[in-house]
Amino acid sequence: MARSANASAQAVRRDEFVEVAQRLIQTKAYEQMSVQDVLDAVGASRGGFYHYFESKQDLLDAVVARMVETALASLAPILADPDLPALAKLQSLFSGIAAWKAERRELVLGIARVWLSDDNALVREKLRERMMDRLAPQVAVILRQGAAEGQFTATSPADTSLVLISLIHGAQLVATQLLLARHAHTISFAQVERTLQAYSDAYEAILGAPRGSLRMDGEMLHFWFDDVS
Repeated sequence: MARSANASAQAVRRDEFVEVAQRLIQTKAYEQMSVQDVLDAVGASRGGFYHYFESKQDLLDAVVARMVETALASLAPILADPDLPALAKLQSLFSGIAAWKAERRELVLGIARVWLSDDNALVREKLRERMMDRLAPQVAVILRQGAAEGQFTATSPADTSLVLISLIHGAQLVATQLLLARHAHTISFAQVERTLQAYSDAYEAILGAPRGSLRMDGEMLHFWFDDVS
């Protein structure tokens, strides 16, 4: 019983570090946030920090992991709805993730500025693995339902879900590059639109989904890529 209580207390304490880091990324941005900033906000020693995290990048991974779990939890009721057609579920998955990120714009922007750094290569790889582990099985269920409903033509839902998640992960990396380029005023909104549309076309082609059914919402595109300073 004592061991269980201690493990629970440690989980709560670790979560305090993650909560503070998430808040600092939103207010200061990740590159300006130091480990000392986190220690000061939590009221902990360096030894306390390194008990839970190996590095600042490890803390970033914990923040990203929490974002993934929170986003998936918010979408779980929609994905599990037995009365919702498969295509509507997949559309809700895309739009739901986009809306979830939009509600946390400053956090997403704070991470985007450092996401492509070589220092964070391991964090990016862990996100890819996490998406495969957590999201691919749920997508496979949707694809299986869609095939039964005649909405998708994918013959192997499990394999196709892995391909689709790989594409989504790649699209996220490209979207980050495009976002940074837009903020640097080195590409046009039209270029962004063409590139991301190509990914939407690829999703539809792989699934055999109706053309235009998985197109990224134009309003969301403008929200992220047109309103830049």
